[in-house]
Amino acid sequence: MNKIDSLFELLQQTPEGAFFNPWYQHDSHHDQHNDAPAIRRRQLRAYLSERISKARYLFIAEALGYQGGHFTGIAMTSERILLGHHEPVHGIPSDGAFKSVQPQRTSKPDLKAQGMSEPTATIMWKALYKLGIDPYEAVLWNALPWHPYDPCDGMLSNRTPTDQELEQGYPSLELFLSLFPGAKRIAVGRKCEQSLTEFGISYVPVRHPANGGAPKFRRQMKALIEKEE
Repeated sequence: MNKIDSLFELLQQTPEGAFFNPWYQHDSHHDQHNDAPAIRRRQLRAYLSERISKARYLFIAEALGYQGGHFTGIAMTSERILLGHHEPVHGIPSDGAFKSVQPQRTSKPDLKAQGMSEPTATIMWKALYKLGIDPYEAVLWNALPWHPYDPCDGMLSNRTPTDQELEQGYPSLELFLSLFPGAKRIAVGRKCEQSLTEFGISYVPVRHPANGGAPKFRRQMKALIEKEE
């Protein structure tokens, strides 16, 4: 068994509580296909596989969001990015995530005609292209890989995971990091910084782009890349 197979075994172990596992659970209210989990597994596998031995940067945020990875299976990546609908406006082409499989949406079309769109995903991917970072040299991940949702608001919501819940992501985070030895680890936001610190992992911190943090995030990203050059 290779490391990506081992990672998927860990991802199958959904924590207790209000979590959605996009790779092994079907969102009966919002998925348009019964095979949506298989599509998301296929897309994540392609995304990771195509970056082995190429990755220079690992961008690790807090947890999967309902507008992004919930439906794509990939952290900080929305359906609109996969489908190329952001290319005319933000210059984000559809082949930036993977090339070995055909990208597919898994959400019902009546949710969003062009697919779900996540602000964090758009800001992150736009920054990669604007800074001239090859998207196949960057890997996006979350300290807690599953989607924590508010049980009162349903699946189409996000909530901040507790410290105890973040600990549930440690095994998969450790295995993820081992896939890309030597890549620079960048913590996107305080919660991820907390996880990496607790795990004893060195990292470079940047501001999370949500909640008004986009300008500082862009400045820090630019400084980070300029320092590497």
